[in-house]
Amino acid sequence: MPKLDIIHNAVKNALIKDGWLITDDPYVIRYQRTVLYADLGAERPIAVERNGQKLVVEVKSFIGTSKIKDLKEVLGQYDIYRYLIEETAPDRKLYIAVSKVAYNTFLTQDVTQFILNKHQLPIIVVDIETEEVLQWIN
Repeated sequence: MPKLDIIHNAVKNALIKDGWLITDDPYVIRYQRTVLYADLGAERPIAVERNGQKLVVEVKSFIGTSKIKDLKEVLGQYDIYRYLIEETAPDRKLYIAVSKVAYNTFLTQDVTQFILNKHQLPIIVVDIETEEVLQWIN
């Protein structure tokens, strides 16, 4: 199993505060003989606003020495996970969870926004200090 991202627990707690039930930590993606691990699986209880919605969340902190390299890794990982989840759990939607700091300092730059919009990357922005979901970007 891969090492947890440094903001993993804060993202998990933020999702719980936002009304999500964490069903998997990690979320196991099995396809034929391959096993991969996304960070979290989550569901909304039926009675709540996002009726029965199910998520897979990959947590990313963007703290590497090269933010562009981190972005390339995220986009590649997102594509691989998305393709496999479409086959194995089509009722789940994949999101990338990032900190407010990473979003505001890197993911809002012109070139990054251009790439994210082209890629249509669903993002959850989390305030790591207060452990609160600030924004859902679809």
